[in-house]
Amino acid sequence: MRHIVSALVENKPGVLAHIAGLFSARGYNIDSLTVSETEDARFSRATIVTGGEEAVIEQIRKQLERVVDVIKVQDFAGEDFVERDLMLIKVHAPQGRRGEIFELAEVFKCNVVDIGPKHVMLEVSGPENKLEALVALLKPYGIKEMARTGRVALRRGA
Repeated sequence: MRHIVSALVENKPGVLAHIAGLFSARGYNIDSLTVSETEDARFSRATIVTGGEEAVIEQIRKQLERVVDVIKVQDFAGEDFVERDLMLIKVHAPQGRRGEIFELAEVFKCNVVDIGPKHVMLEVSGPENKLEALVALLKPYGIKEMARTGRVALRRGA
């Protein structure tokens, strides 16, 4: 089962390496890892997507809480939260097929961020399943390159 774990950490060098090392040393896989400064420059939020049974996730959470630079850890399982990924995708787009790609971009609420003689680059954000659906529909056109951020998530409410 996939879990999204959020860790509020001190914004200083070495914290990310320490967290990644904790996962690596224990043989846990990280499916996605995103870290960025929060509204308070003293702190960063690490959003980690990982898989495992409840007992494994509980062990990960407890071990993260023991890291000195970690302020708060939250597993979003069973919580009401909002999650997003960001993707840039460059698609082969000859003149005669661009209209079809632009229609897909409109349906998926993409921004066209670059157009070249033989390609179109789209920017899209949303839940993982939305991005996966777009990728599946663009594959027949020929995906030249793709870059994705990791997942970010925040709990809804107070």
